Amino acid sequence: MIKFIKNFRKDDSGAVTVDWVVLTAAVAALAGAAYSAIQSGATGLTEATETYMGTKGPSDS
Repeated sequence: MIKFIKNFRKDDSGAVTVDWVVLTAAVAALAGAAYSAIQSGATGLTEATETYMGTKGPSDS
């Protein structure tokens, strides 16, 4: 039984999988944050353009 416990502690074959899961989660979170920032910036730009275009008539320069 002691031998089994020692071998179990030394076995790290699943550690690489855990590393990849954590790395993938970090990349997904970063992509979500970037998407949110781009979306809010694009929404602000669209609203500003709409406001500007709403004040202009066909004959305005």
